[in-house]
This record gives sequence, C-alpha cells and structure tokens, in this order.
Amino acid sequence: MTEIRALPLTPEAFAPFGDVLDASGPYDKLINQGLCGRWHDRARLDFGPEGRAGISIFKAEPRSLPYRLEMVERHPDGSQAFLPMSEHPFLVIVAPDAGGIPGDPRAFLTQPGQGINLHRGTWHGVLTPLHAPGLFAVVDRIGATPNLQEHWFEAPFSVTA
Repeated sequence: MTEIRALPLTPEAFAPFGDVLDASGPYDKLINQGLCGRWHDRARLDFGPEGRAGISIFKAEPRSLPYRLEMVERHPDGSQAFLPMSEHPFLVIVAPDAGGIPGDPRAFLTQPGQGINLHRGTWHGVLTPLHAPGLFAVVDRIGATPNLQEHWFEAPFSVTA
C-alpha cells in the first residue's frame, strides 16, 4: 500500500485545490464600531449556472491515522466549503485532475480553527474529522442536477501523520 504523509495545511500548498479559511494575519478591516475584525472574502465560491448556495450541517464519525484511502469524489458543478464547528483538526485529502481521473493524492492536516473551500471539480476525500464531535457547517451547491462523481482506486493508500 502506498503511503501518503499528511502535511500541515497552508494557503500556498493548498492553492491548486481550494482556499484555506482561517483568521490569520491582520484584519482586512475593522467593523461594528471598531469592535470586530473582519478577514474579508477568503474563498472563491462557485455554484455554477444552475445552482445556488446552501448551508448544511454535517456530523461525521471521527477517523484515525493511519487512514485507509480507497475513494475520492468531486463536485463538477460547485465548490464546497467545510467549516468545523469545534476547535479540532481534521484530515483533508485532495488530488489533481489527470484527464478526468484523480492524479496522485495529497493529504493535509488542518490546525484547530481552520476550514477549507474546495474549488469546483476538485477531487477530494470524504469528510475526515480526527476527533469527536465531527460537526461541520458546509457551504455548497444546491441544485436539481447531479453533482457527484466518485473514483475508487485500484489499490488503497495509507495516509499517515
């Protein structure tokens, strides 16, 4: 089984796949009479011509490392943002597109308080919290057309810390 070592999630390393959502660096602006810092426009949301934005709540069972990666999926018609509702890190797995199938997977470990936004069409692993409660707010496309493609690998990968 091929091993994938999970790297820390950084905006630079994750840029080909999506956006890192966190409260790092100086505020973009102060609002609410100077009592609230705002980090402005941190993600490129894209719901295609036939969809709209929706906010859902997901509760996923915690997993552990090493993690057995057998399948990735993508959403060709919309981006998908995962905002943890607890201060626990989670595992993020992505893969570049290689002619309609996923290329070599990459894995990242978030820091507490980080979320992600996956760009439209990005191959990614399933939601993989590493701690309970595994509760996330998810902003993604709501629409009538199918928006899920899955790819099962011939041989699984082992994701380690």
